[in-house]
Amino acid sequence: MRFGSLADHFRGAGAKYLTEVEINLDVSKQHEFQGVHGFRRFLGSPVEKETFPAVFLWLDDSEDEERPRADAFCTWSDVRRNQPKRSAEYHLYYSADSRAVVHRAEAGDLLVIAQKPDRSLLIILSPAGSTIGEQLQWLFGLDLLEGDADSKEISASSARGLDYATRQILAELDIEPDQAEPSAFDQLIGQFGLSFPPTAEFSVFARQSLRGVDPLADPDGALIAWMDEEEALFRSLEKLIVSERLKTGFHKEGIADVDGFLKFSLSVQNRRKSRAGYAFGHHVEAILAANSIQYRREATTEKRNAADFLFPDEASYMNEHFPSERLKMLAVKTSCKDRWRQVLSEANRISPKHLLTLEPAISTAQTDEMRSQDLQLVLPRALHTSFRPQQQAWLLDMRAFINLVR
Repeated sequence: MRFGSLADHFRGAGAKYLTEVEINLDVSKQHEFQGVHGFRRFLGSPVEKETFPAVFLWLDDSEDEERPRADAFCTWSDVRRNQPKRSAEYHLYYSADSRAVVHRAEAGDLLVIAQKPDRSLLIILSPAGSTIGEQLQWLFGLDLLEGDADSKEISASSARGLDYATRQILAELDIEPDQAEPSAFDQLIGQFGLSFPPTAEFSVFARQSLRGVDPLADPDGALIAWMDEEEALFRSLEKLIVSERLKTGFHKEGIADVDGFLKFSLSVQNRRKSRAGYAFGHHVEAILAANSIQYRREATTEKRNAADFLFPDEASYMNEHFPSERLKMLAVKTSCKDRWRQVLSEANRISPKHLLTLEPAISTAQTDEMRSQDLQLVLPRALHTSFRPQQQAWLLDMRAFINLVR
C-alpha cells in the first residue's frame, strides 16, 4: 500500500449522537460525554483515572477553511472504582478549554472520538445528517444505524488502505499520510527537472508510468489508479521543490519576509487543489477517448455556461432539431460539497445532468436533493459501498455512464 493504512494513524475509534445533557449548559455542567462505555475497546480499562491530550474539531460541510479547533484534554475513569461490588462504569470528561468547540454542537449531532498511536485523542463534532459525518463513520468502519453508539479497534491486519478517497477525508483532519516514492519518480525528474510540468503532460506521464491498467476492461479501476499515481508523483515532486525553496529561506533586505512565506504557502495549497481538478478531467478524457466516445470538452452551452464534457458535441447541442434525449453532459468534480449546485445551470436542454466525483459517503440528504434536482451522481464502482444501501441502487459507475453515452 503506497500510502499505508488507517492503522498508521489511529488505534481505535468510536461514534455516538450527542444528547442535551452532554452539550447544553442549561441542562448540565458536567462536561461529560455519556454512553461511551463501549469505547473501552480502544481506550482501555485503567484502574486509575487516565488523562489524554485531545484536539477538538468542529467539522461541517461548508467550504470554510477556518475550522473551530481547541487543544485540550479528556479524562477517562471508572466512576465505580471504589465500589467493588458493582461492575465498572467508565466516563469520559472533557476539559473546560474545549467548550468553544463542544458547545457549537446541538443534541443529535455526531461525536466521533479517535485515538492516535500516541494515545492522544482526536474529538470531532459534526452536524446531524452531514456528509462529513457520514464520511467519518465510513472511514472508521462505524455505523450508528443499529444503535446509539459504535466503536472498534483498528489493527494493522484489518485496517483499510489509504486510497484517494480516504486520503481526502484525512486531509480534513489535518493528517497527511507518508507515501512510498513512486518507481517512476526518477524518470519524472529526468524528463521535467525540478519544475511542475503542464497539467496535461503530467497526466499523460502518470498514465504511461503504470502497467496493467485497462480503461476499456475496467474504466472505474483505471480512473482510481491514474489519480493515485499522479498524486503520488505530484506529492513527491512537490516535496522536493518545496524543500529546495525552504533551504533558501524567506528574507528581504536582511529581514524575515513573513508576507513572502505566507504567499508561498498559499501557492502550495492552491496548486494542490487546482492540480487535482485538472488531473481528474484529463484522466476522464483519456477514458472516454479509449472507449471511442464522441464528446466535446469545455463546451459552451448557453449564457456562456460551459459543460466539462458534452455528448456528442457542441454543434448537436446548438441544433434545435437534434433530439434533446440524445444529448448528455458530464460535470467532473473531485469533491462536491455545496458546489454540485453549480452544475444545475449548465446545459439547459439536458435532463438528467450527470456529475462524476471521487467523494465518498455523501449524505442521504444531499443525494435526495440531487435526485429532486434531476442530477445523477456517477462514482467509480469501488466507492459505491461507502454509501447507504438505499443510495447505492441509484448510483452509476463509470462503465454504466460510458454505456449510456455510447
